Amino acid sequence: MPANDPFARLPQAASFTVTSTTVTDGAAWPPEQHSSGLPGGKDVSPQLSWSGAPDGTKSYAVTVYDPDAPTGSGFWHWAVADIPATVTELPEGAGDDTGSQLPQGAYQLPNDARVARYIGAAPPAGHGPHRYFVVVHALDIPVTGVPADATPAVLGFTMAGHTLGRAVLIAAAETLA
Repeated sequence: MPANDPFARLPQAASFTVTSTTVTDGAAWPPEQHSSGLPGGKDVSPQLSWSGAPDGTKSYAVTVYDPDAPTGSGFWHWAVADIPATVTELPEGAGDDTGSQLPQGAYQLPNDARVARYIGAAPPAGHGPHRYFVVVHALDIPVTGVPADATPAVLGFTMAGHTLGRAVLIAAAETLA
């Protein structure tokens, strides 16, 4: 089991595929996906496409999570709930302040910076490399019922018993000292 595996204690789920024109699995985030507080950072959410979700999928959620953040609980960068099962792609920048590029019915929850949008990678200088788990969760329910002001952790708790599959892409970032 890798260190800080965010799925180690969750129920098993089928695997399916997520890809991105923004970042390749295992590669570093481009500067635009870093926090606007860093040089070149623009807080632009990545483009995502997914396929092969399990039968019975009725909706999706997308999360971006850094388990390596020095908090004891990681750091949630983005959470989108209630993406209709007919949707299999989010465009780059869908996680902006307006959420206007999200599909009808989908919504962003406040991240750990308490803003309902994507916030880019910003590992502390000299802390070493961080992993960013970009996950599409296939759910067996059409809506989660999670309030729009809830935390991503509440979304995760709610999804735990309804997750049919997970598509995982891991990006990396490091801020040198």
